[in-house]
Amino acid sequence: MLIRERVNHLLRRTRAERFYALRDIGFSVGHGESVAVVGHNGAGKSTLLSLATGLCRPDSGRVMVEGRVAALLELGSGFHPELTGAENIRVNAALIGLSRREVRRKFSDIVDFADIGDFIEEPVRTYSAGMVMRLAFSVAVMVDPEILIIDEVLGVGDLAFYAKCQERIRQFRDAGKTILCVSHSTETATSLCDRALWLDHGRLVGDGAITRVMDAYTAAMSTHATVSAG
Repeated sequence: MLIRERVNHLLRRTRAERFYALRDIGFSVGHGESVAVVGHNGAGKSTLLSLATGLCRPDSGRVMVEGRVAALLELGSGFHPELTGAENIRVNAALIGLSRREVRRKFSDIVDFADIGDFIEEPVRTYSAGMVMRLAFSVAVMVDPEILIIDEVLGVGDLAFYAKCQERIRQFRDAGKTILCVSHSTETATSLCDRALWLDHGRLVGDGAITRVMDAYTAAMSTHATVSAG
């Protein structure tokens, strides 16, 4: 809170009702599973991924994650705009847990996959949104994590690189790695994942096979749209 907000909060006679982004959530993701998280805007999907990556902590309960995690959350998160693409690669790889030797060994593969040419030596603040996504995705998948977490960022960029990303995620899945992703695209979710978690107003209302959960979610959203239109 800002100071004025904190003072107003202390002086206010009636307390505003606390908002919980997630409530009574419980599930496990096994090694090698590919799981999509679906739900309307504000359902708690991004909060769930933030908990899984350790960016925030739950007010109650616990979150257990085993294995090296690479995350693609908000576009450009973890990148310093004044550092070059090459410098950001080294910093991000180190934050994920790679040693200097590992970074040197994987550096050229990351640069080649990103395919942004000479811009790799330019400050990230000069990049387009698509170029930032290219670099972020390249770092995330080329450092070979056990767990890949993605929050709806693959929609930025050209179709050729999108197809390249999807193919890399499929290879990642076929190698027995774990994937947890948020996607509003039914096609993307069903092509990349075997299971889905459906969140509604912060609660888990569906957990099961991707086609079954997506059909139920799509039907519910269609009904809501019809009622709202009427």
